Amino acid sequence: MRLSCPVTDLRGVTYQMEILPGEPYPLGATYDGDGTNFSVFSEVADLVELCLFSADGRETRYRLPEVTGFCWHGYFPSVSPGQQYGFRVHGPWAPAQGLRCDHHKLLLDPYAKAVVGGVTWAPALFSTEEDDPHGELVARDSAPFVPRSVVVDSAFDWGPDRRPRTPMHETVIYEAHVKGLTRLRRDVPTELRGTYAGLAHPSVIEYLKGLGVTAIELMPIHQFVHEHHLVKHGLRNYWGYNSIAYLAPHNAYGAASRPGSEVREFKEMVKAMHEAGIEVILDVVYNHTAEGDHRGPTLCFRGLDNRAYYRLAPDDPRHYVDYTGCGNSLNMRHPHVLQLIMDSLRYWVQEMHVDGFRFDLAAALARELHEVDRLSAFFDLIHQDPVIQQVKLIAEPWDIGEGGYQVGNFPPFWSEWNGKYRDTVRDFWRGEDKTLAEFAYRFTGSSDLYETTGRRPYASINFVTSHDGFTLRDLVSYNEKHNWENAENNQDGDDHNRSWNCGAEGETDDLEVLSLRARQQRNFLTTLFLSQGVPMLLHGDELGRSQYGNNNGYCQDNEIGWVNWERIDEDLLAFTTELIEFRRSHPIFHRRRWFQGRPIRDGALAEIGWFRPDGDEMTEDDWHVSFARAVGVFLNGKGASVVDQRGLRVRDDSFYLVMNAHHGPLDFTIPKILGGAGWVEVLDTAKLRFTRGESRVRPGRSVAATGRSVVVLQKIDEQET
Repeated sequence: MRLSCPVTDLRGVTYQMEILPGEPYPLGATYDGDGTNFSVFSEVADLVELCLFSADGRETRYRLPEVTGFCWHGYFPSVSPGQQYGFRVHGPWAPAQGLRCDHHKLLLDPYAKAVVGGVTWAPALFSTEEDDPHGELVARDSAPFVPRSVVVDSAFDWGPDRRPRTPMHETVIYEAHVKGLTRLRRDVPTELRGTYAGLAHPSVIEYLKGLGVTAIELMPIHQFVHEHHLVKHGLRNYWGYNSIAYLAPHNAYGAASRPGSEVREFKEMVKAMHEAGIEVILDVVYNHTAEGDHRGPTLCFRGLDNRAYYRLAPDDPRHYVDYTGCGNSLNMRHPHVLQLIMDSLRYWVQEMHVDGFRFDLAAALARELHEVDRLSAFFDLIHQDPVIQQVKLIAEPWDIGEGGYQVGNFPPFWSEWNGKYRDTVRDFWRGEDKTLAEFAYRFTGSSDLYETTGRRPYASINFVTSHDGFTLRDLVSYNEKHNWENAENNQDGDDHNRSWNCGAEGETDDLEVLSLRARQQRNFLTTLFLSQGVPMLLHGDELGRSQYGNNNGYCQDNEIGWVNWERIDEDLLAFTTELIEFRRSHPIFHRRRWFQGRPIRDGALAEIGWFRPDGDEMTEDDWHVSFARAVGVFLNGKGASVVDQRGLRVRDDSFYLVMNAHHGPLDFTIPKILGGAGWVEVLDTAKLRFTRGESRVRPGRSVAATGRSVVVLQKIDEQET
């Protein structure tokens, strides 16, 4: 079929354009240098219109001439990058049957690679009256109030760009927010702060490299929407877990005003990170979309094919199955939904050169029927894909549905946010009873969760804090949340922080309280970076960043959520930097394989040993003493030298770690059985910095550990004396 239609280009010039049939694949808008092929999926549509917008906002509609396999498509000569467009779908409006086509709504392209504008909340976004979501269809044009898709040119000079490909066991992840990390950095030009270009600024790259992290994990950068209830309260969805376009970088993080320029800026940021040896991991939200439940707006998927894209309630298709707490769940059982996600993942790897993904609420993606299925179609596709299986895959292994907590149950080659690590380490350092045995599992990589599934210690992404909850400074400073600015009467977020016995909350002049808080931060960081597995550091925790007790800063796009570079705890930053380098320099702290523990007898040293403060080995009964809050850990480096990821030869020394979670000081005897000419202290969290003292502690002698502290001792072999 060939059609000839008048079209007005971006310059306002009108001419006759012949519309060709085009191709059904690839989906989305594909520019080939002469024109653009458009293709969009809808199984329920009667016809689909492509809507092109001129520079002054005038809309011209064209019927897509062909449909192949439910993909509506057409080729438009002379349509070039920068062209703004959307779709209108004509089809059945029958919510009781799960059908919600409404041609009065301008729809985003699910495959849009760039988006211009945002959502302006107005009645026209809804197909019914807001106070009557099950009412009759109301004819209101949404075009003036919704974002538009943009045709982009994918050409980019990557030059000699090479992925760092840091081995997982040597990876150190820095969880960061594009805007929050750079918004208040004075050494970044004002116009670049809070953008992809700001993240690529040499000062930021230099900071990350100097800190020693190997990967930056960016909170959601897919185009997202600020929810209506937040906007009404003058707030915004700062975190971005409300996606609407899975191939488009969020336009508000672009520095330039030209539509689509954020695509190039994102690529330049990735290229700059790679040049510094830093990988880029994306936090992706494929479990739900910004359209919400049956009361939500029609922006994209709902109007294209509601039944295909969403899980509908079997007994009442007017409503949505919600495993996410966000109103809807994507329908992972539909082949075109799976195709969209896989195409999105491949696009970010192949075209945008990212190095991995962290999947938000990943358990929701594994739900075939109702229960979480480890062998679901989604995971089958991931493992069969030659592109995706080559990058880092990290699951947030839970959702809010029944049976949704799936820590330890994801397939081989996946790593997981280890929520049990977070909870156990927090409990240990706050002095909870009956935590020592589980602490030992978490410290050594959580073999109880991952070893039986054929995975290695680096399956565990270890973290004490993340974007979701208190910052590290606030974790040791507040017993209760202070979320009053969130406009939910302090009812959102975790209920409390369980007493830390650190004295007064928040700001205080009590030197003893401040000292304990500082030491607890060092305890957490030391535990995190010396545990087996992959450490993840929340941006700003190394600086002492506070959110003033707000433990749910998702809507705080302001000084509460941003990193304040003018208020830096220099001692904590120096300690963290040295700690990360210490971990990197000693492979014993980031092994590829599990420790093989056995009793230490006849002078034969095991790979790991656990000891009581009196120097005797832990017995089975010792692990279950309810009040046991202190332990010594021997890590046998065997004095061998190994080659690290950079090809440098480093010595794999042996260490003895003293961990005292009691509130008071304890003496720890260095077991004679460990031998050596002596032990030298390299770290004591009761002190501000690494010590690397020269005084030796002989085997059989004791080391004093301040209440709530870690002391790390390095073995001196006989031949070194």
